[in-house]
Parts: sequence; C-alpha cells; structure tokens
Amino acid sequence: MAERAVTASAGVVQRTMSAVGADRLLSSVWGYADSTLRWCWIPRLLPSWCPTSEDQLQTAEDMMLSCVTSTNSKQYVPISEGSRLWTLTFSRDCVKDRTPLVLLHGFGGGVGLWAQNLDSLSQQRPVWAVDLLGFGRSSRPRFSTDAREAEEQFVESIEQWRAKVGLESMILLGHNLGGYLAVSYSIKYPGRVKHIVLVEPWGFPERPDTAEADRPVPVWIKALGAMFSPFNPLASLRLVGPLGPTLVQTLRPDFKKKFSSMFSDNTVSEYIYHLNVQTPSGETAFKNMTTPEGCAVRPMLQRMEQLPPQIPLTIMYGSRSSIDSNPCSSIRDMRPHSHVEITTIRGAGHYVFADQPEDFNHTLLKVCSKVD
Repeated sequence: MAERAVTASAGVVQRTMSAVGADRLLSSVWGYADSTLRWCWIPRLLPSWCPTSEDQLQTAEDMMLSCVTSTNSKQYVPISEGSRLWTLTFSRDCVKDRTPLVLLHGFGGGVGLWAQNLDSLSQQRPVWAVDLLGFGRSSRPRFSTDAREAEEQFVESIEQWRAKVGLESMILLGHNLGGYLAVSYSIKYPGRVKHIVLVEPWGFPERPDTAEADRPVPVWIKALGAMFSPFNPLASLRLVGPLGPTLVQTLRPDFKKKFSSMFSDNTVSEYIYHLNVQTPSGETAFKNMTTPEGCAVRPMLQRMEQLPPQIPLTIMYGSRSSIDSNPCSSIRDMRPHSHVEITTIRGAGHYVFADQPEDFNHTLLKVCSKVD
C-alpha cells in the first residue's frame, strides 16, 4: 500500500512537472548523464568502474548453466539491422516432432534463469530459450522512445528469430515483460502460436486512477519520486560502479536462496549483475513502455479482444507474489468462448519457476501435453 501511495503521488507530481515542461528537461539531463556516466568519462578515468564485460557475462551464464545436463546447442541467431538473439536449443531425437516450447524471460533476465527448468522441460519436447532483444547476451540496439514502436521492435525481433530458426508453430511462454510480449506477438502472428503460457505477466491492468488527496505522502517523497522518474530502472546499479555486485547480493539475497539446490556461492547474483550493467538498451525500451506507476503505457487488457479465441491461454501465478492477479478474472470474462486456465503455484513468489521449480515444471508439462 505504501509503495502504491508513493508511486501515485510521484505520478501527480510528474504530471504537474510535465505541464511546465520540467519533466522533459529532467529526462534529457538524465539521458545524457546516464549514457555519459556509463560510456564516457567514467570508463576513461576508471576503467574498472563497472567491473563487467561481455566475456564476464558469458562466464557468469556458463556458471548458471553448469548444472544443466541435457544436450543443447548455443548460437547467435541473426535478425535485421545486424542484431542477433542469443539462443539455447534443447532437442532430443525422440521428441523433435512435438511442438516446441519457447521461453521468453522477464525484465532484467536472461536464459540462465531457466537453469532449474531446462532439463525437465526438454525431456518431453524441444525447448528454445531466448535472450530478448536488448537483454542478456543478445544485441542491444537503440529502441524507439515511443511505447508502441518499442513494443513493435520487440515483437518483430521475435518473429524474425522464429523465421530464421525455422519454427512453424510453438507454445509461447513469457514471464513478466516476456508475458506481455508473448500476447502482443500472438495478436500479430496468431498462426504461429498453439498455446500461450503467461507466468506472472506484467503490463495487463490499466493505469490506476487514484487521487492525491486519498494518499497523503510527505513532500520529500513526492520530490524524490519526481526527480527519479526519468531515470532508467537499473541506473543506480551502473552508477555505484565497483559496489554493484555487493549491492545485488545485499538487496536481492533471495536469488541465492532460489537456486540454493544448485549453487552455494554468489553465482546467481554475479549473473544478475552482469546481465544488468551492460548497455541499457532493453531496459530503456521498458522504461519508455512504462507509466510512472509501473503500469504499461499500452495495457494489454485493452487489446485482449484482438487475440483470436482459438488460442488457449494458461496463466500462472505464485501464491506469495505481490503481483496483482485480478487481470486474470478480466481475461477470463473477456474470452468466454476460449480456454483460459488460471493456476497458482503454492509457496512461490514472482519468480515462480525458480521458487518452486518442481511444481512449476510439472504444471507446465501438463499444460503442454494438451497441445500434443
């Protein structure tokens, strides 16, 4: 509740600033500062300011996937404008004729976060895990600052990737931002999707309409909300430089716990760090697709009627997650003649697949078995 109050009040302040043009000034200043601090004078004066590189990200990913025993291949799949999507492929001969499962991670994620799921899922069908454009080890191009166009860039990159690897159809699973993009893709290319699985999806509910008077918040919080709203979500991780790895370990100790059956060291936090201090490409696109309250500029609920009714939909939530699951009921009401299944994984938070991997894998395999 407190978080909602802060974001709502920050939104009011930002709208006031927008009226006088101050938000554009702050946004321009921050955009310059973020890119300058990350790529200009800090690296030149202090080469190790952000102790990361593409090689270190690769090493961190290799460590994350070191416990995966199934045979797999890794490749960069070229798409338009010189960009490439980093891809893991699991395809055993005995299941190669089944509909493949394609995994799209969420904001700030990468293929390594599926480490506890890949072995189990690939036993029954081909599995493809992809680093979204602008994230992970995929290319990090400039995205449009327009929310619609940025979303379109994501969707087209997925379609170009599909065509390049030769998949005729797929079961498309998306977590968080990946869920939003999975539905957006399926609306535009419905013939390529046999089933959609949304795991704790972001971007479905509409922007909340709350009055500042109903949420009294101290002036200093309002000021901070307005000041930081132009910032990229993970800018602080880059700005703290060499303290970044420690910051991840301190603020997100839960990640270590989620993968405790695989690692006893800081493998996971190292991977999270290196994923998110590279060029803020997809991160910037996500910011431009997001309102100050954290909702989507273009809420997916407003477009669900465009999704063909013949495409089945499964939505998975964690029982301990703080993500609003109310859109599930709205989706079901909007699709009375479609298959809409809502599943809750007990004991899981937002990262359902990592919190309760065995239950998640079992539930997902059961869903996929209905396809073929």
